[in-house]
Amino acid sequence: MAKQIKIFDTTLRDGEQSPGCSMNLQEKLEVAKQLERLKVDVIEAGFAIASPGDFAAVKAIADTVKDCTVASLARALTQDIDRAWEAVKGAAQPRIHTFIATSDIHMQHKLKMKPEDVLNRAVEMVRYAKKYCNDIEFSAEDASRSHPEFLYKIFEAVIAAGATVINVPDTVGYTTPCEYYDLIAGIKNNVPNVDLVDISVHCHNDLGMAVANTLAAARAGATQLECTINGIGERAGNAALEEIVMALHTRKHLFDLETRIDTTQIYRSSRLISTLTGVQVQPNKAVVGANAFAHESGIHQHGVLAEKSTYEIMTPESIGLSQNKMVLGKHSGRHAFDDRLKTLGYSLTKEELDAAFKEFKILADKKKVVQDRDLEALVEEKSVEIPEVYHLERFVINSGNTITSTASVKLIKNDEEVEEVSTGDGPVDAAFKAIDKIVGIPFTLEDYVLHSVTEGKDAQGEVVVKIRMEEELFTGRGLSTDVVEASVKAYVNAVNKMLYEATLQEGACVCL
Repeated sequence: MAKQIKIFDTTLRDGEQSPGCSMNLQEKLEVAKQLERLKVDVIEAGFAIASPGDFAAVKAIADTVKDCTVASLARALTQDIDRAWEAVKGAAQPRIHTFIATSDIHMQHKLKMKPEDVLNRAVEMVRYAKKYCNDIEFSAEDASRSHPEFLYKIFEAVIAAGATVINVPDTVGYTTPCEYYDLIAGIKNNVPNVDLVDISVHCHNDLGMAVANTLAAARAGATQLECTINGIGERAGNAALEEIVMALHTRKHLFDLETRIDTTQIYRSSRLISTLTGVQVQPNKAVVGANAFAHESGIHQHGVLAEKSTYEIMTPESIGLSQNKMVLGKHSGRHAFDDRLKTLGYSLTKEELDAAFKEFKILADKKKVVQDRDLEALVEEKSVEIPEVYHLERFVINSGNTITSTASVKLIKNDEEVEEVSTGDGPVDAAFKAIDKIVGIPFTLEDYVLHSVTEGKDAQGEVVVKIRMEEELFTGRGLSTDVVEASVKAYVNAVNKMLYEATLQEGACVCL
């Protein structure tokens, strides 16, 4: 019988630290609910002391999620641990995750502490956290560049102090699979009380080996694997959950390990993260990329048609991709629409289904055939609703290659219509400048991305914009068969997120 191994997801903590991947509270809650459906064992919900927003998100997730352990990160400081506990204490299964660096380079240049002082601090803080809850994870930051003998000593001490999980991070993505295997095996063989705890690993992808290192650690005896959806994270990212899980699933006879992950929720999870962060998954990304199950070579196509296993080592259905070819169009009924969404992995409330079906009918009038990716984009556009300060009423564009583009945009705020006109370098720029006039708050456009959801002349355009106000970045998304309309909707969506976040922050200076 295969041994059970735990999956620790840090998409909402380490993943969100990736540049441009910030999410608001509602979006983080939606991700946490999806991770619960995915059946991860632990959700690291954030770094509670980092900001009031982080604290609020960790607390909301802890109070909502019931089927996963919810953890908050904390430095080896009493104030961090206090704040972490305040955030997670409402969880059905709370965990405090505290860490301190153990490599010479970190102890000397960052902590400016001697090894014996680091050891004493680690033990003291694990004991301190233990007074709040039973489940305490201790991480030796930069473990892969630490002296193994020092790791053995500090791990033995924190386990004796009450740690229930010891984490061996490859913080800077420096190690290789053989080295990491030996490090984990050495810990198992040289820490006398290690059998009392889970051995966790947390790998970064700086050299492109995060998943390989994680799997090597699993073979060496690690019992908890830390990862993120789509591999998002600082710098080059983290080990990708979908790749780890499907490697264990596909090569079960080799690893003899299994997880409790519902693999049919993998694609849905990947899409959600991509939608909320605005970071697209590369087409050749393993498991969840658009080309992961595409075969262009004639030899490959012939083999797949004859027997799928010739070139497919896992099925699209195993990660939640449907092969149902039912065509939806403007004559399709609500039952067929609902059934298609369920097949795609969506479970909507009656109210959500009503709203989605209404949008589907509008889209079906514009497109002859509504494809699965259209439905996914449509549902995900409405997946996280925030209060709208501004609502798009209409826009009119006058543009051409021999005239200056002009846009008139009318928005509704508090049941009042507000309209402005502006010129710009093209219809999108003109529309954005008109919206800037209406909002009247200084912010900058950081990024604009347009791509088609499907193929063909009637394809929907999906626009992702990122705007910055002071140090905060806000992502907006718009969807339409008209790319200018998609652009305007995305910009208004980003503005609404910016204004909504301002109302949640104490002492917000933005007047609504």
